[in-house]
Amino acid sequence: MVDPSAGVALCEESSLYDTAQALLKQMNSQGKSRWCLQKKLESVPSCPDSLIQMLIKQLEKTIYKTCLHTHVIPVLHMLYYVIIQSADTIPAGLYQTVHEGLMKLLTLPSPYSALALSTLRSIKMEMITPGCLYQRKVTAEQNLKTQGYRLQDKVFVLADPAVFSIPLQEIVKANLEVSSSHRNVKNVKKTVLQHALHRGLGKTCQSHLLAQTLEGLGDLMIEQYFQEVVLVMDESIKQGAAGHSNYLDKLQNIYRTIMADSKEGVTTMFIFAACSDITTVEPDIALPTALPFPDVNFMLWKSEKDIWDLLAQFPRSQSSSSTDESKDNPVLSVESSLERDVQEKGLRDGEPANANQEPLLNRRRAFRNMKAQDKLSLVRERIGNFPGNFAVLKEDRERHTARIVVMGDDRVLGRLSKFYYNIHERESKCLNFTKKLKLLFYYIPITDVESSPSPSDSSCQDGQMLSLASVFGRVDPWYNSNINSLQGDISKQAERNSTHGKKSQPNVLLETLCYYLRCGTQPVNLPLYVIKMTRSNSDVVEDVFVSHLEAEISEFRHLKEKNLKVGPVPRRKKSASDVFSAVISVKYTKLSLSKREVEKGEASMSYGFVITSELAAETSGENYLIVNFDSMNPENNTKIQTQKIVIKTMEHRMLSVCLDKDSRRTYSDIQRMEIFPCLDPGCNMRSRFSSERQLPLNKYLEKVLSLPINTFTGDGF
Repeated sequence: MVDPSAGVALCEESSLYDTAQALLKQMNSQGKSRWCLQKKLESVPSCPDSLIQMLIKQLEKTIYKTCLHTHVIPVLHMLYYVIIQSADTIPAGLYQTVHEGLMKLLTLPSPYSALALSTLRSIKMEMITPGCLYQRKVTAEQNLKTQGYRLQDKVFVLADPAVFSIPLQEIVKANLEVSSSHRNVKNVKKTVLQHALHRGLGKTCQSHLLAQTLEGLGDLMIEQYFQEVVLVMDESIKQGAAGHSNYLDKLQNIYRTIMADSKEGVTTMFIFAACSDITTVEPDIALPTALPFPDVNFMLWKSEKDIWDLLAQFPRSQSSSSTDESKDNPVLSVESSLERDVQEKGLRDGEPANANQEPLLNRRRAFRNMKAQDKLSLVRERIGNFPGNFAVLKEDRERHTARIVVMGDDRVLGRLSKFYYNIHERESKCLNFTKKLKLLFYYIPITDVESSPSPSDSSCQDGQMLSLASVFGRVDPWYNSNINSLQGDISKQAERNSTHGKKSQPNVLLETLCYYLRCGTQPVNLPLYVIKMTRSNSDVVEDVFVSHLEAEISEFRHLKEKNLKVGPVPRRKKSASDVFSAVISVKYTKLSLSKREVEKGEASMSYGFVITSELAAETSGENYLIVNFDSMNPENNTKIQTQKIVIKTMEHRMLSVCLDKDSRRTYSDIQRMEIFPCLDPGCNMRSRFSSERQLPLNKYLEKVLSLPINTFTGDGF
């Protein structure tokens, strides 16, 4: 008799194969095909071998065609999650084919070779210990406490209140926090047990009977078997290939023990099946192999204090119930000390001004007394921000992960850059977070000018508010397809909710966020720039910006508005009383091919200027600034490319300066400003015997501090 379920499975596999082919053909289009494929993978737990072979062939094609290199990243992601979510055991011969295909990708340039190497390491681990990737991913994302693998992973989504209206905030929060409301720890652990046993034992594991048995067990028994499986996996990973057979034997013993707990129920079911028609026997059920949503925390980012509080509470929430265990475990002892470190160092203060108010002698003493191990940790963290670098030391793996996702426009990245600079400045004096937390940053561009218009007197109300999102999209086409398109989906959902009310709809935002968090591993580094501003009363104010600076002389603002509306005014005879601009003194370092610093000075007639940052990833060179001076006379509309510049107003004129298009970061009464690349405080390593002597390692470090925003391909071309 033909099994009808076999025909259904064949149709599902054929549909899955067709969807994958469509995705490969439409790789540069919107990310809808990727999302559809992800859902189909979840509904077809038995992974067809033909799909893996097709993906490997596609990867091999990209090696010889440069135009197809951009396809490597999404295909690698697809291959990784086909393997990790498959419920069936993958044949050893197919694993060997995957291994050979990934080895060929190592000849490609970064970041393709870097991601191929990372995928290769993960798949080799899965070959030795089947089910370990799924177990570790779920354990970390769901914050499950285990005896062997203690590292946790938490997601914080910070939305800019300047962009998010109340209706938009409610929609996004409801979509992201739905994962927490449906979270069931017991069911998650049962899913991990089923996946590990079925993946390791293959057809000898009867999925239907195992699911029935686990359903009848209590919480304590589920916890016991879950801890046993995690411990067995950790031992197998440590032993490597030599521990593979021992791992399978232990899984078999755990499986027999579980089934023995429900021996009577199993026997009764077999007797019932023998007395009935054979077609009434319930077929083996499909395993729920889809990765559950991580725990997402959504909040409005109103002040810098909010993010400090989140980071302080992250380890404390994991270690509050494990005080006794922290004495024997270095990871837990690190967790329990974080809250104390935060309070002692004053990290709960919103602004970092107090750090600069310490006596100079104390600051020098703090740097001199920093342990060599702490200095080395700062260097390792800096090196790890670049594509192709992986954590190889044990202590690099013994850190929890805090994933910070910011939602907004260019303004929110400006605020994030300031926070990133503040945390590096504090860490250079005494390590608090680097030892305990690994910070990863993500960006989802959203803007809503109508709901939060800039004030009419703001110098930042003009200009494109998603310029950095456009940069990410040009550097990473896959980011442009999947992340930049989210704003349209959120807007459409808001319209549907307002007209038709809340209905059950696909959660595209949460699905795409999970894909971004799991696959966005390559950073685009945004260089930070320091601006030192001197006011008319000689007070000096210091800040950082990442993409945009706009300055204007307040009394000439009407000229700027007129110039924007009608364009430059043609030359005409001026009367003695006409004043169209002021003299601005400029001194800057000119960019040259020889990279020699050539200082130039000039005076310009201008009523304001705009400074924008250009990334090396787009220019195929190095990072620099473009300074555009605005004037009513077209001849004075000059442009300068530089990395360092000093601007000073003459004739007692004062500037109003706005950073990163954010009216909340506007400085007035500015007479002089100096702009230069922001140096990383953690990379300034000096000899313990002489504060003036730099260590030889310094010359190999990139000293400019950059904000790493994770994307899919990064900027490592």
